[in-house]
Formats: sequence, structure tokens, C-alpha cells
Amino acid sequence: MLYDLMDRRNTELTKLYYTIGEVSDMFGVSKSLIRYWESEFTVLKPHKNSKGDRRFTKQNIEQLDLIYYLVKEKGFTLEGAKKEIRGKKSMLLRRKKVLDSLRAVQSGLQQLKEQL
Repeated sequence: MLYDLMDRRNTELTKLYYTIGEVSDMFGVSKSLIRYWESEFTVLKPHKNSKGDRRFTKQNIEQLDLIYYLVKEKGFTLEGAKKEIRGKKSMLLRRKKVLDSLRAVQSGLQQLKEQL
């Protein structure tokens, strides 16, 4: 999933932690939506520093990517996305990884075509 995230959002995940502002920019959504998803999805638990600022890890970003994929790209309701994540998490992750790989190949082919 991270490969697709880097490709779609032109972001290379090299840091240990990301702020909520950086994460909201990656996904093109508001900070309040990220906070809302955090309250709705138990799998999403970013670290908080002593001031209470959220610090998102690569794993948190993968979780957000899955939530984003289900809700924004596939059109699931929040309840539907929760059920999918609970019931079929490993299958969804494999399917998402295959789709991400195919998108990366498609992007590479498109770049080659443009260079010709």
C-alpha cells in the first residue's frame, strides 16, 4: 500500500513520524476528517506526544490508506468500512497491494509511452 500512497500522493515515507497536517496533505483531506476517522476506527491509533499532538507512523498511514480506499474510492459507509476491515482485513490488504502494484506498472508504462 505504501507504494501506491507514494505514487498517488507524490510522497516518499522516510520519516518515523508525521504530523496530522502532513498526513492530511498526503490524502488531500482535512485534519478534522483524520481526527474523526481516528475516533471511528479502532485500528487507527496514532502516537501522541506530551502535548497531545498526534504523530503518525508508516503503519498508521497504511491504516489510513486502507480507510481512505474503502470510504473515498470504493464508496463504503463508515459502518461498512469497519465491517470490511474487521472481517476481511488480510484479504483487503492483499487485494490493495495487487492493485497498487498494477497502478505502479501502469504509471511506469505511461511514462515510457510519453518518452517515446
